[in-house]
This record gives sequence, C-alpha cells and structure tokens, in this order.
Amino acid sequence: MESVSEWMARLAPAAIVLKAIIVSLAGISALMIFITVRRWLRGRYFARRERQMFQARQQWNALINGQVRPETWRFDPLACEVLETMLLDSIEVSPAADLPRLVDCLRRSGLIDRRIDEARTAQGWKRWRALVALGRTRAPEAVPALADALESADMETRIAAVRGIGKLALPAAAVPMLELFSDQRLLVPASVVKNALLNCCRQEPEMLLRYVVNGRGPQRELLARVLAEIAQPSMAEELLVLAGDPSPEVRAAAARGLQHCDPRIAVPPLAQLASDPEWFVRLRAVVALGGIQVHHAMTVLVRALGDQNRHVRQRAAWALMNSRQTMAQVLGLVVNSGDNYGLQAVVAELERSGRYADAYDEVKQSEAPDRDSLLAALKAARSRLSFQQPTTKAEIAKAGVA
Repeated sequence: MESVSEWMARLAPAAIVLKAIIVSLAGISALMIFITVRRWLRGRYFARRERQMFQARQQWNALINGQVRPETWRFDPLACEVLETMLLDSIEVSPAADLPRLVDCLRRSGLIDRRIDEARTAQGWKRWRALVALGRTRAPEAVPALADALESADMETRIAAVRGIGKLALPAAAVPMLELFSDQRLLVPASVVKNALLNCCRQEPEMLLRYVVNGRGPQRELLARVLAEIAQPSMAEELLVLAGDPSPEVRAAAARGLQHCDPRIAVPPLAQLASDPEWFVRLRAVVALGGIQVHHAMTVLVRALGDQNRHVRQRAAWALMNSRQTMAQVLGLVVNSGDNYGLQAVVAELERSGRYADAYDEVKQSEAPDRDSLLAALKAARSRLSFQQPTTKAEIAKAGVA
C-alpha cells in the first residue's frame, strides 16, 4: 500500500492545488478559532468590568469617604482601572465644592502616585495616557511631572503634557509652560498651547501680562490673543498700553479685550483702532464697538461703513443692525452722515440677512419726522445694488403669488 507522500507525488500538479486547499482550510479554521476565543475572552472581560462598575456605584459614597479601605480594591487591576475611570469622569463634571473629596480619594488610594510614576518612567502611548490622566485629576502634585514632560524630545509627549496641564486648569500649572513658551523652547502646535492657557489662566488673566510685555515674536502674539479672550475690566490700563503696541496682532488683541472694560475708558482707544492701518485691527475694533453699544460707539460704526475693507464694512453694518437703536434711528445716523457708500453697505447687509423687508416696514410704521426721506434713501441705495428683490412684505407676497 502506497504512502500519502507517494500518492501526492503521483498526482503531480494536482497535488500542488490540493496542498493549497488544505493549507487554506487549516488557516481559515485557525482564524475562526482565534476570533471565537477572542470574542469569548472580551465578552468575559466586559462582563466582569460591568459587574465591577455596578458594585463600585453601589458603594460609591463609602468609597469616596474612605469607609471602604483602598487596600480592598487597590491591587485588583480591573477594580483599580474601573474606579479610576469613574473618579476622573466625576471630577470633570462635578461642581467645585465636590472636587476635594474626589481628588482626596485618588490621593489616598495612591492612584495619583501611580500616574506620576508612569508619566516619568513609561514610554510611548502609556506615557501619553498617564500625562493626560494626571491633568484630569486636578491635583497640584501632578504639576512637576507634567512640567518635566514639557522638555521631552518627543513631540507627542510634549503635546500630551500641554493637554494635561490644560485639564488641570490651575494657574500655577501654567507657569512652567509660559516660561518655556515665551523663551521659544516649547515646540508644540499653537492651538494646543492656546487651549491649555485659556483653561489655566481664566481665573488669573493678570499673570499673562508679564509674558506679553516681555515676550517677542509669534509667541507674544499668541499670548496677547489668549489675554484678550479672558481679559477682565480691572485690566483696562494694561490694555490701553497694548492698544498702542507696534505689533498689529497685539493691537487687535487689545481691541478685543477692551470690549470687556468700562465703555467710558474703552471707546476712545477703540475709535482710534477703528482707523488703524491694518484691516484686521480695524475689524476687531468694530466688533468690540458693536458689543459695547453706546452712542459714541454708534458714531464710529457709521464711519466704519465707508472702510475700504469689505469685512470691516459688513461687520459695522451688522453691528448697527443689531444695536439697541430702532431702525429709523440707525438709518437716520447713516443718512445724516452723507455717506452714500455707507448707506449702501447697510442695505447690502439687510439684503444679505433677509431683513430688508422688515426694516423697510419698520421705518414706514415709525413716527420719525424724516420718515419719507429715509424710505427714499433706502430705495435709492437698494436700486444701486447689483441684484433686485421685492422691497416690502406686500411685494414679496405678490411676487410669490405671481
């Protein structure tokens, strides 16, 4: 009786095909077994994890208050992972009054110390995850480990450290980042730094002033933009100084910050910035004046309707249309200025926003003494636009019927 090898040899070319089929079937069988076993193991893991979460939630208050000793769960990897996740999620959504208890639970259990050790000794994604988790703890003792990672040679590690500092949201955590960034030694994307600084310095924006004044280059301009977003009324004097800065980016940031200050202090420098040589500085000043909404600001906005930049004209018109003044009062200011180009900018903004018919009817129903002249000016300005649409609501309805 011939052996299997002899039988395969006698088949010649057909044996090659048969071998390939057998190998393929064996490979498919092995793959199916691997997938089945993997699904079973993952299902078992998630079932255990769900039971652990349920048990932790049932004992939540006892765990937080220390009635359940950390030794009972700290060295169980799954229980440790589940409870840490639940604590970090709770810290992110809890009010400030509940944070001390949650952070103290992390501290007593040693979870913060474990993350600090990982942030200093681990490599790759484990270190990145530890750095971000450290920030979520909101614990001040996490700052040194995060600060050390800012000087790492790896870009992803530096980014994770900056994000961790941003999640801490502590003014003290921003200091090492500000020192490195101002000296141009923190090489990370600007958007990551900006978000982190906004979170950390929101409570104490004054700490940014020293770095803005003494900084240089793009770093200084980014710090000025951050300062403008979180500026407080008490910083009016410093913002007035920055409004005369040689850098247009800093002047634009100062204009944005002045919007939060007393109008009596803010309007004069904003009126000056509305005539700045740089168009984006004028744009930022016009936006700030639109938010202040005092009479002198309205006068500057009317003047800005004749700006050579389309964005400035459009934003000035938008601010006038959304002011507290009635449409008749706004149009009266524009018409009395004698600037037909500015009136046309207002009409173009009304057309763009679909509010021309409402504005026309509002003026028509008003009791303004110059109502007829305002209506005539509106029609004349609209006739000069490159597109024509129905004027009043009645005409819109008639056009729709037709």
